[in-house]
Amino acid sequence: MVTTTALEAELLELAGAVPDPELPVLTLRELGVVRGVRLRGADAVEVDLTPTYTGCPAVEAMSLDIERVLREHGMREVTVRRVLAPAWSTDDITDEGRRKLREFGIAPPRTTRDTGPVALRLGPTRTGTGTAEQTADPDPVRCPHCGSAETELLSRFSSTACKALRRCLLCSEPFDHFKEL
Repeated sequence: MVTTTALEAELLELAGAVPDPELPVLTLRELGVVRGVRLRGADAVEVDLTPTYTGCPAVEAMSLDIERVLREHGMREVTVRRVLAPAWSTDDITDEGRRKLREFGIAPPRTTRDTGPVALRLGPTRTGTGTAEQTADPDPVRCPHCGSAETELLSRFSSTACKALRRCLLCSEPFDHFKEL
């Protein structure tokens, strides 16, 4: 069993409070990418950071922001390690993070909770229960503006690789959907 010191817990809290560079409404803790902190001496620390995907361009900015915050807190040496296993999943986003995404106008990812690979859905582009083209999806992508389950996929890619672009069929507002991984 690994014992966490009070200082390690404090440093983990500080590292986790860093805003995500692509979605500044979320902290790295809420995103679920800061995995651990270990002291390596009185003023040296190692932070485990798991990228949302292997080629995530934001990892460098996350690492620099974590280093800056922990140095401001008195750590002379800060090492941020990229940890790829276990892989990050959208299930790692906290409930608070999901709430903040919705309030920011981004549909949060649906929870997968599976231990195996995430299924890639290439079927109908609409969700809800209204028309024959729409699926009776038990977990539809809901509009973050009005809550409607009647939405359609406009593009599998949006402002970042993590998001898709959708539109609500009820209020007609376009919105990003954080894709499930």
